[in-house]
Amino acid sequence: MADLRIENVPRVALGNSTEIKQKDATGFAEVVKGAITEVSRLEREADGSIIDLLKGKADITQTMIALEKADISMRLVLVVRNKVIQAYREIMNMQF
Repeated sequence: MADLRIENVPRVALGNSTEIKQKDATGFAEVVKGAITEVSRLEREADGSIIDLLKGKADITQTMIALEKADISMRLVLVVRNKVIQAYREIMNMQF
C-alpha cells in the first residue's frame, strides 16, 4: 500500500506554453454538432432496427441494443446541454 503514495509518481517535464501548438483544433460548436449528428445516426439505426424486427429480419436482442444505444446517447447529450445551460446562467449571474 505504501507504493501508491503521491511521492512515488514520476514527475513529467512540461514544456513552455509557447511551445505547445494546437493541431486540428476543434471548436465547441463543432463538437456539439458532431455529437448531435451521432445521436441522430443512432436514432435512425434504432428506427431501422425496429422495422427490421417487424419484418422478421432482426432479432429482439439486436433491436434492444440499438434502442439502448440511442437512448443512452440522447440522455448524454441532454445532460451535457443542461450543464452548459447551468454554467451559462452562473456566468450571467456573476457580478464584476
